[in-house]
Amino acid sequence: MIGVNEAEEISSKQKQISISEFFEKNKHFLGFDTLPRAIITAVKESVDNSLDACEEARILPDIRVEIRRTKGDELELITQDNGPGIPRDAIENVFGKFLLGSRFHAIRQTRGQQGIGITGVVMYSQLTTGSKTHVVSKIRSDSSAVYVDLGVDTKKNKAIKSGEKRDIWIDEKSGEEVSHGLRIKTNMKAKYQRGKKSVFQYLRMTSIVNPHASISLTVFDKEGLIVEEGHWIRTSNKLPRVVEEIKPHPHGIQLGTLQRMLREATDRRMTSFLKHNFSGVSPRAAKEILEMAEVEESRTPKRIKSEEAKEMISAFKTVKLLKPPMDCLSPIEDLLIKKGLSKAIDSRFASTVTRNPSVSEGNPFQIEVGLVFGGDLTADGPIEILRFANRVPLMYQQGGCLLTKALEAVNWKSYGLEQPGGSGIPKGPAAVLVHLASTNVQFTSEAKEAVSYNEEVFDEIRKAMLEVGRGLKNHLKKSSQRQKAKEKFELVNIILPEISKKSSELLGREEPDLAPVITQIMNAVFLEEILSWDKERRLSMCSISIHNYTARARAYTILAKWPESMETSMEFNPRGGRKEARGLWAWRLDTLDPGTSTLLEFGISGLSKGDWNEADIFFRGNGEIIGATKMDESLLEEQRKAEALEAAVEEVRMKGAASIEIASTYDNANRDLQSREEDGMDGNNSDDSPNTDWFGMEGDEQ
Repeated sequence: MIGVNEAEEISSKQKQISISEFFEKNKHFLGFDTLPRAIITAVKESVDNSLDACEEARILPDIRVEIRRTKGDELELITQDNGPGIPRDAIENVFGKFLLGSRFHAIRQTRGQQGIGITGVVMYSQLTTGSKTHVVSKIRSDSSAVYVDLGVDTKKNKAIKSGEKRDIWIDEKSGEEVSHGLRIKTNMKAKYQRGKKSVFQYLRMTSIVNPHASISLTVFDKEGLIVEEGHWIRTSNKLPRVVEEIKPHPHGIQLGTLQRMLREATDRRMTSFLKHNFSGVSPRAAKEILEMAEVEESRTPKRIKSEEAKEMISAFKTVKLLKPPMDCLSPIEDLLIKKGLSKAIDSRFASTVTRNPSVSEGNPFQIEVGLVFGGDLTADGPIEILRFANRVPLMYQQGGCLLTKALEAVNWKSYGLEQPGGSGIPKGPAAVLVHLASTNVQFTSEAKEAVSYNEEVFDEIRKAMLEVGRGLKNHLKKSSQRQKAKEKFELVNIILPEISKKSSELLGREEPDLAPVITQIMNAVFLEEILSWDKERRLSMCSISIHNYTARARAYTILAKWPESMETSMEFNPRGGRKEARGLWAWRLDTLDPGTSTLLEFGISGLSKGDWNEADIFFRGNGEIIGATKMDESLLEEQRKAEALEAAVEEVRMKGAASIEIASTYDNANRDLQSREEDGMDGNNSDDSPNTDWFGMEGDEQ
C-alpha cells in the first residue's frame, strides 16, 4: 500500500504547465513533425494569415514567399503581403501568445480559429535554430513601419520582444516605399522538397481556390541561385463574400454548453434567452420548447436546473426550427472555380457545381466540386484530387479523408473514366477539386489534414460528384458525336461533289443540286455553339446554330445553361424565350424545315473576357441532336423544387427576423418594467404583463 508520505510526495511533484510548454513538447500537433512538413506548415500559417487579413480589409492580396537554404538542414523563410499590417501594440500578442484569436467563438467560415498557427512558427524557429523571428509591419495611418524581433517565453505564454525600432520600409523588389503590409523573416530546421507534397504544390492549390490573389514563390540554394519558382497571378478582381457571424443553432448544442450559456445569460426570461442566444428559434418555437421541457417562460436562465436543461436539449431535437442563416458561408462559386483551375491546370473541359447550403447538427456547410479533363493532364495514372476545407488545401492523409471517400463511392466508369475493380480512385486525364465550406469543419486530428466522417457531408459531396460526372459524360458523348458527324460530313462533301462533277462531265449535263442527297445521307440534326467576347459592348456572346440534315421538319425546345448570378444578366437576346430555372434559358423552335438551319444568340453582361468558355446545351423533342444533351426532366424538377424551397425559407427567415426584432423591442421595454418592479418603483405584477401575446405569433416558421 502507498503510505501518506508517498502520496504527498507524488502530489508535490505535480505542477501546472503552460499551453506553450505543451506545444513545445508536442510540436507534431502543430504540423512540425518532419523536416519537409515543417516548411510547408510555416508557409501555410503565414499565407493563410495574409489572405485572411487582406480579405477582412477588402484588399486584393499580393503575397510573396521566398525560401533560402542557409546551412545544413536550416532554411530561411520570408513572406510578405500587402495587407493592412498589424498595429504596434498588437504585434507581440499575434506572434507570441498561443490560443489568442478573434475567431474561436465566432460561428462563421474561417481559415483558422484556435490562434495557434503563426505563434507555432515563431516557437518552432526558436526551438530548432535558437533564432528570433523578424517582423516588419506597416499600417496605412502610420508614417513609418515597426521593426521588431520576436521569440516566445513558453512558461509564461508571452512574446519576448527585442530590437524594436521605427523606420521607412522600402520594398527590396520594387525599391518603392511600402504604404501597408507585413513581412516575416524566420529561420528554422526544415527541408525543402519538390513533388506532390511541397510548398510549390501548396501554393498552387491555394491559388486555385483564391483566384483573387496573386502569389509568387522563389526558392534559392546556398549560393543564391534560383532552384524553383512559381507565379500565380490573380484571374479575378472579385473578393470573397464577406461572411457574417451567426448565433449557435439548438441542433448543435450539447448539455454542457447549454448549461454554461444559461449561467452566463443576462436575460431575465427564458423566452428572451432562447430568442437572443440561438439562431433558428422563432417566438413560436421558443414557446414550444419551453412547454415541452416544462419550463415556465418567466423563469430566469441562471436558475434553470440540470434536469430542466436536459429536457430542453430533448425539446431542441423535437420542435421544428428554422435553419440557421447561410450568410456565414463564403463559397468560391462555379465561375471562379473554373478560373482558378484554369490558372493552374491546362485542360480542355471543366464541369463545376456549387451545391445549395445544408446543415449538419446545426452547423451550416456547403459543398463545391470542380472536374477538369484533357489538356496536359496525365492519362496513365490516377486522377489528381485537390481537397480543400474553407479554402485551405489538405495535402496529407488523402486516403483517410471524407472528401476522398465520397469521390471513391462514385462509379466513375459510367462517366467515362477508368476505375479498375469498380471502386477507388479512377484513372484518366482528369483532376477533381472538392471544397468543404463550413462553420465547423471536423478534422481527424489536430493537424487538420483530413476531414472526419459525417453522413450529411458525405451525401452532399457524392451528389456533387454525380453532377460533375454527368457533365463529363455529356461532354465526351458530345465530342464523340461531333467528331463522327464532322468526319461523315467532310467525307460526303468531298467525295460526292467529285463524283457529281466527273459524272456530269462524262454525260455532258449540268451538275445536280446535292443538298437533298447530302441531307438524306447525313440524316441528323447537328448543333454547334460558339462562345466569343464582344469588346465594344463588353458582353460574353453565345451563338447556337442548329442544322436539320434530315428529310422532315423538326420541332425542338433548345435550352442553354448560362452563368446567372447577382453580377450577371442577359442583355442581348433577340429570339426572346423564357427562363426555365436559375441559369437555364429556353427557346421554342416550332418548325425547322429539312436542309435548313437557324441561329440563336444571346449576350451576358457582368463577365470579363475569358470568364465563360464552354456552354451546356440541352434539348426537348423527338430524336437526337448531335452536339446537345436530352434534358433530364427529373433533375430539372429537382432544381426547381430546391430553388422554390430556398426562396420560401429566405422569405420565412426575413419574416421571422422582423418578428424577432419586434418582439425584442417589446422585450427590452418589458425588462425595464421588471427592473422598476424589482426596485419597488412599480407595483404591477410582471406575470400579468401582455408579454405572452408577442410570443404567440403564428406563420413565422413552417
